[in-house]
Amino acid sequence: MAYLLLLLVHLLAAMAFAGTVLFEVLFLPGVRRRLPAAAGLRLEAAFAERARRIMPWVLLALYAAGLGLAWHHRGALARPLDSAFALLLVVKIALAASVFGHFLWAMVQQRRGRLDGPRSRRLHRSVLLHVLAIVVLAKAMFHL
Repeated sequence: MAYLLLLLVHLLAAMAFAGTVLFEVLFLPGVRRRLPAAAGLRLEAAFAERARRIMPWVLLALYAAGLGLAWHHRGALARPLDSAFALLLVVKIALAASVFGHFLWAMVQQRRGRLDGPRSRRLHRSVLLHVLAIVVLAKAMFHL
């Protein structure tokens, strides 16, 4: 039962995080271009402010549940070359650690006033690619 709860929390938090990143990268720029400049900037600023309030909690749930799931699979993680499942899980965890590193880097850059538009866009695109790879790996590890 605890495993199922961890799995559900992890899945729901991953959906929230991935959906937010997907929206920021693929939808928000197109919507913003269709609005008057001032309205587009206000929309983007409001979305970013809301995301900054919610995402730390989503990430806390995502990573806490992920740690619990990793603990459950600690036997496989101890021998990552013994199965495709274990190897893909290790790669998935490495990508998740990289996403967390992106998040920390963004927080530092924002506090220093250096998270400008181009840096932010590159960061979001990188996180989106990481998240897409994690989703593919999460499915593949149960089928390979």
